[in-house]
Amino acid sequence: MPRLRPTTTTLSTRDARALATFYECLLGWERGSDEPGWVTIGDPAGGHRLGFHHDDHYRPPVWPSRPDEPTMNAHLEIAVDDLDGAVEHAVACGAVPAEVQPQPDVRVMLDPDGHPFCLFLWADMPNDF
Repeated sequence: MPRLRPTTTTLSTRDARALATFYECLLGWERGSDEPGWVTIGDPAGGHRLGFHHDDHYRPPVWPSRPDEPTMNAHLEIAVDDLDGAVEHAVACGAVPAEVQPQPDVRVMLDPDGHPFCLFLWADMPNDF
């Protein structure tokens, strides 16, 4: 089998630069490519990237899903060392908590375009996190 390695997770949006700016604030990552309709950001230490693709027809997903509404087809899982502090930070960057919070140790948040992402406390987080 050939070697395969995912490099980028891409989110659709009506404004690629604005959504990239939100995730730069949230994650502290740096902007990579920045073209009309396509922006990437990445961890300065390397690894996975996030891409933001312009889509004129983008409609925010509804979470939890409801019949006949746009559904979430992917979401980000973000490990944190301080759940309450991470929620405060996400809100300061422009996120909002989702109305439904199904787990006590996870916070479902919505980015400015409505994409859900989860903040979760990683109890066994390595020291170099």
